[in-house]
Amino acid sequence: MAEACRIILNTTFLPSLHSLHKTHKKVSYSQPFLHKRHPAIQCSISTSSDTKAAAKVSETVPWGCDIDSLENAEALQKWLSDSGLPPQKMAIQKVEVGERGLVALKNIRKGEMLLFVPPSLVIAADSEWSCPEAGEVLKQYSVPDWPLLATYLISEASFEKSSRWSNYISALPRQPYSLLYWTRAELDTYLEASQIRERAIERITNVTGTYNDLRLRIFSKYPHLFPEEVFNMETFKWSFGILFSRLVRLPSMDGRVALVPWADMLNHSCEVETFLDYDKSSKGVVFTTDRPYQPGEQVFISYGRKSNGELLLSYGFVPREGTNPSDSVELSLSLKKSDKCYKEKLEALKKHGLSASQCFPLQVTGWPLELMAYAYLAVSPPSMSRQFEEMAAAASNKTTTNKNITYPDIEEQALQFILDSCESSISKYSKFLQASGSMDLDVTSPKQLNRRLFLKQLAVDLCSSERRILFRAQYVLRRRLRDIRSGELRALKIFNGFRNLFR
Repeated sequence: MAEACRIILNTTFLPSLHSLHKTHKKVSYSQPFLHKRHPAIQCSISTSSDTKAAAKVSETVPWGCDIDSLENAEALQKWLSDSGLPPQKMAIQKVEVGERGLVALKNIRKGEMLLFVPPSLVIAADSEWSCPEAGEVLKQYSVPDWPLLATYLISEASFEKSSRWSNYISALPRQPYSLLYWTRAELDTYLEASQIRERAIERITNVTGTYNDLRLRIFSKYPHLFPEEVFNMETFKWSFGILFSRLVRLPSMDGRVALVPWADMLNHSCEVETFLDYDKSSKGVVFTTDRPYQPGEQVFISYGRKSNGELLLSYGFVPREGTNPSDSVELSLSLKKSDKCYKEKLEALKKHGLSASQCFPLQVTGWPLELMAYAYLAVSPPSMSRQFEEMAAAASNKTTTNKNITYPDIEEQALQFILDSCESSISKYSKFLQASGSMDLDVTSPKQLNRRLFLKQLAVDLCSSERRILFRAQYVLRRRLRDIRSGELRALKIFNGFRNLFR
């Protein structure tokens, strides 16, 4: 699947659903980095913890197919060819763990352009509706692209064979692998240690809010165009799951967001540097390979330079630990309410769009300057109140002010503050990972048991990779503190030595 959006830490995904950012996509054929989209456990993803809810979803969302269905995929390929897709060097086949991907049929050179999907086969905000009246109503209300496309997808799916896109929709997964389908209890149980839990809750809340807003403002006023049995929360969860995992932004088409059939059958690899875009000369959506492929090899693309948590959030998978060079973990830092300057510091933070508790991304290679600036502010004494504004500005990624600020007098305290936050977070991860071996899954249905095992394994994989980054940060922080303290000790010894000379 092609990339849904660039996920920026600490941003809202769906406020008005127009802040989608493009990230470049990648490919890999080095085996440790090839992502198997899902482990071997087969499961039925439902929106509730009981089988009745799962049955309800399958009745409410009858479109699409099982994730590994080649029958619908072959029909899609034939329809695309009949509709103008030029001959391809790739075909849809089962790959890795029984799912689908694009596999090379012929030798493919490094630097070769592939796909050539014409704009006529791309679903965008200006695509023609099978029910033109419904499209006109949404445009009258100036509905943004994301909810517009979500509604469009449901509308076209409801027309089944009458829709031009029926072959594409029938090849989409009936239930996308997405955190949108995790229950609140599952999020609380499996992701309690990770900040991705909050992001998932936020995303679910935003999708729910977007649907409720459309229902109250538009759907309820035009029930003949938007009947509730078709346009409901379950179908919107499905359509948004599809958008999050497949929507792309095409820079050369003025940043248009679109679904690109065929291209979204490409799987992800963490090492690839190739991405989708519109090529004006060939007049098609293409990507350029960054390595050669032999016949029978799966061709990959990147879904963006995303952390494991971000990949789980949109796509429902976690790469193997240590294989994602873009992996990161969000570290939460908070002002202490017992701080004598708490109010003044909070005011300075709010002025720059920050709060008393902020998350910053840690990578194996280090952390952002904003995190250090926030730590300086958190530990600064009342005597430094004149610097509060400077520290808060440097802690914000919304300002262009100098962020490489240093305060040698409180550097040790700032580093210790970050270290304490790291160790607190590590403790939560360790507690979850230790308990995960004996976790009571509390289900009786075999399908539900498989599902819970699947979700649990995803959570274990995510927490292991995030804890690994925290361990690395912990090591670096301790070494830096040791260097500072040993330097201070040497300086003290030198000072005492000089003092003793003059006694």
